[in-house]
Amino acid sequence: MAKNSEILKLMYEAMLSRFGHQRWWPGDTPFEVAVGAVLTQNTSWSNVEKAIANLRALGALEYEGMRYLDRDALCAAIRPAGYFNQKANKLLHLLDWLGENGGGKIESLSEQGVQSLREGLLSINGIGPETADSIVLYALNKPTFVVDAYTHRIFARHEIISPESTYYEIKDFFEGNLPTDVDLFKDFHAQIVTVGKRFCRKREPACDDCPLKEFLSGPVKLQEERG
Repeated sequence: MAKNSEILKLMYEAMLSRFGHQRWWPGDTPFEVAVGAVLTQNTSWSNVEKAIANLRALGALEYEGMRYLDRDALCAAIRPAGYFNQKANKLLHLLDWLGENGGGKIESLSEQGVQSLREGLLSINGIGPETADSIVLYALNKPTFVVDAYTHRIFARHEIISPESTYYEIKDFFEGNLPTDVDLFKDFHAQIVTVGKRFCRKREPACDDCPLKEFLSGPVKLQEERG
């Protein structure tokens, strides 16, 4: 049976061969990436793009601009992303944290290590593991693997992980079987998102044309590797 690290390598290469480098997460600045990570909770990226455009038009895609934006105006701007009241609160909590820990400049946090950054972000009301990891990886260029619903669905269907696997079990699986590399973590996650959207859909998966089809016949289990 192939080792987990080899299976992941082959799966990544199959996706990369089909799609090429994805150069994703969308966002022009680290602050915009962080805002997008909050807004994309429980919605599609197309909805987030509308909210981002509204914020940009208000000059609120930077710390100072959003910090002093009226809350009602913030809610109205991010309405397309859904749950706008909750997400406004989350953004305001994020701004408070940035002000206290980075002087309002997210880039100033880049000297911190991954664990410290994750702990800080997870202390913010409304920021969970996926959002925190997205900010650490894509906004701050630190090596932490992002796990999302696509990751769980794809790798459970291929029987590489258990359907009951937790966020941290899946995260540890990837980080334990891949080289610790920011660019690899970014693109691997982006490739997974592409496969999830195009092929490994929740209903009516399109397996026949999926670049990962061949791996359905040779699953490995989520387990500790033995030499």
